[in-house]
Amino acid sequence: MVLADDRILEFLNEEEAASPSEMVKSGVVRYSNGYVSQRCQKLVEHGLLKRFGSGVYAITDRGEGYLRGEIDTSEDAPDEVESSVDDGPTASENHEQA
Repeated sequence: MVLADDRILEFLNEEEAASPSEMVKSGVVRYSNGYVSQRCQKLVEHGLLKRFGSGVYAITDRGEGYLRGEIDTSEDAPDEVESSVDDGPTASENHEQA
């Protein structure tokens, strides 16, 4: 995450959706159109933005969580999802039992 990412997410948190050029024209996101477009694509890859047709982006629930400080993007591992289904012992647990 870089400073531009925070500005993009903050802008889209206030607006429903926008293109990189609209973000730049607003004056809130003070980077080149090409750079904002690249950062938006990165944010989509990390699930923080959703891309609609014609290069328009909107913030996701995950992006809103990031702004609230609930998501740490410095970790490389994806978010863990707890399963309510017990798949039985893992391979390492089976080995320990043997």
